Amino acid sequence: MSSSLAVYSLWRREWVRFLRQPSRLGGAFAMPLLFWLLIGTGLSSSFRLPGGPADLDYLEYFFPGTVVLLVLLGAIFSTFSVIDDRHEGFLQGVLVAPVARSAIVLGKVLGGATLAWFQGMIIFCLAPLAGITLTWPAAVAAAGLLALLSLAMTSLGFAFAWMIDSTQGFHAVMNVILLPMWFLSGAFFPVAGAPLWLEWIMRLNPLTYGIAAMRRVLYHGSPELGEQLPSVSICLIVLGVWCVACLLLDLWVVNREVGA
Repeated sequence: MSSSLAVYSLWRREWVRFLRQPSRLGGAFAMPLLFWLLIGTGLSSSFRLPGGPADLDYLEYFFPGTVVLLVLLGAIFSTFSVIDDRHEGFLQGVLVAPVARSAIVLGKVLGGATLAWFQGMIIFCLAPLAGITLTWPAAVAAAGLLALLSLAMTSLGFAFAWMIDSTQGFHAVMNVILLPMWFLSGAFFPVAGAPLWLEWIMRLNPLTYGIAAMRRVLYHGSPELGEQLPSVSICLIVLGVWCVACLLLDLWVVNREVGA
């Protein structure tokens, strides 16, 4: 079997599994939408962005973070399949197939990343409901950013799922590492105004630059909203390095376990 066929087969398998589980789609959308509506509505009257316009609504500010949260959850749920495949014996069958380990990594990661991107783009289309005016250049740029974020977060989730043997253990990683990454990314509250020690943690968080890039793209008509944010070029460099690092980590954990 060629490597390209193996990548395609594993990618397609992720989609087939996703389409056969409609409850998975509903569950993925429910949490971010509830977060956006309930928390956004509850904080609208008291939220003030440091240095931003006084009339900025929290539902509008919180929307980019909600889109990224859905992408994160989509990436997490898709990498659960790695643990399921191990328990069902499918993963062992793939590992003994005459294909490169990189093809296995790419097939699983690209399948999960495509699903995460697809889910993120669906909720992204609700941007006008948050008061955000969409243009075609902004939509195309946001789609590219979400693709990069989907690939990075799915790669990170894949590495954890490959090293963990139980769904309970993966849930613990999700609650201790992955979700806090989102909370401390500027999605929930801005970096400006946070305590100095927390600000440094947020600036070292690569997901912070994904949120910042999304705000830069979506708030093109309100440049004052981006004054406290890093530039798009810096965000893309950080996200690119993060994505490559996560893919290399995936290759390392796969080859290490196979070698062992």
